[in-house]
Amino acid sequence: MFEPVFENLRKATETVIQTQQDLFTRWAALWQGVTVPQPAWGEPVKKFQKKWAEAVTETLARQRETLEAQFNAGMKSLEAAFAVAGAKDPEELKTRTMELSQKSFDCLRQALEAQAREFQAAVTKWTELVTKGAA
Repeated sequence: MFEPVFENLRKATETVIQTQQDLFTRWAALWQGVTVPQPAWGEPVKKFQKKWAEAVTETLARQRETLEAQFNAGMKSLEAAFAVAGAKDPEELKTRTMELSQKSFDCLRQALEAQAREFQAAVTKWTELVTKGAA
C-alpha cells in the first residue's frame, strides 16, 4: 500500500536534485573563469551523434540517387508506352507490347533489388554504429 507512495516520493526527490544540479551548472557557467564540469560521456556521445548524422546523410543521398534512377526509368517507360501506340500492324503492336512489358518487369526488378540493397546497407551501417559506438 505504501510502495507507490514511496516510489513517487523517490522519483520526485531525484527530479528535484537533478533540476538543482542543472540550475547550479547554468549559474556557474555565467561566471567567467569558472569551469563547468563536463560529463565524462559527453565526447563519445557527440562523436556517435556525428557519425549517426553522417550515416543518415549518406543513406538519404543514396536514396535520392535511387529515386532519380527510378524516375528516369519511369519516364523512359512512358515514352516506350506511347511508342507502342504508334504500331502500324497487329504483329508490331504485339512485339512492342511484349518488349514494353519485359522492360517494365526488368525495371521493377532492378528497383526492388536496389531498394533491398540500400536497406541492407543502411541496417548494416546503423548496426555497426550502435554496436561499435563512435570508436
